[in-house]
Amino acid sequence: MRFKLLTLFAAALLVAACETAPEETAAVDTSGVVEQPAAQPASPGGPTPGSQEDLLLNVGDRIFFAFDRSDLNADSRGTLEKLASWMTTYQNVTITIEGHCDERGTREYNLALGERRSDAARDYLVALGVDGGRVTTISYGKERPAVLGSNEDAWAQNRRDVFVVN
Repeated sequence: MRFKLLTLFAAALLVAACETAPEETAAVDTSGVVEQPAAQPASPGGPTPGSQEDLLLNVGDRIFFAFDRSDLNADSRGTLEKLASWMTTYQNVTITIEGHCDERGTREYNLALGERRSDAARDYLVALGVDGGRVTTISYGKERPAVLGSNEDAWAQNRRDVFVVN
């Protein structure tokens, strides 16, 4: 009997200890003036202008290529045109274009193909009026796949250029 009472008492204490704290309420001082709780700072309404998140939201951060190709298709040119406009808006932003490939081919071949892909995107941006000094390129070849797998769906997602705000 004593054990049951102790168990019941311990359970009641445990429940009371886990109870949530009451919400903050207005405090009243002795002069009768009501103090309101401090307001929480408002969170920003979106990404920082000119940031990687802003680029992703308003332009997109990648374009894709056909197998063993470095030429720009219509979708890629459209994305690059939006990127050029975005970069015109944010004159202080510089970007790096990362060239990537799927896993097929040798390391050396894919590094060269990734370089041709990133150069093609940079050249198009420069032709659209972006200062070439604001755009750097690098090739990762097949070393940084976006999607793991040895099938056409994975390969298609790995044949890409990625835009990174510096």
